[in-house]
Amino acid sequence: MKNLRARMVATGVAIAAMSFTGVTLRCQANSFPAEANTRQADNTGANKQNTPTADQQKNNPADRELAQKIRQAINSDKSISTDGHNVKVIVRDGMVTLKGPVKSEEEKKNIEGKASDLAGADKVTDKLTVK
Repeated sequence: MKNLRARMVATGVAIAAMSFTGVTLRCQANSFPAEANTRQADNTGANKQNTPTADQQKNNPADRELAQKIRQAINSDKSISTDGHNVKVIVRDGMVTLKGPVKSEEEKKNIEGKASDLAGADKVTDKLTVK
């Protein structure tokens, strides 16, 4: 136990020292898939449209619970890509908006189906885009 604690402290000190001195860890360019290197990180253009954004999520218990159930359904499906797992689920007064990029048309339909099953088909607006 004493050795473990000493190692933990030493690791923390080393990380703090690297942060303080400006040392950064670098990864090789080829260590990530090509799509990660070409992915556009800024969704500002998409978010400027007159549609709900994640910060406009209602804070009432029913909307929060519905959003949580939809996110859990999406995240529990291992066939969905990382992009699919990261789609925005916005619930306002029981109305669901899905936004973000997905890998394929099949994945888009899968995610929309999960939201429709939980909220009702007439309460889901699909703003998902296929990359």
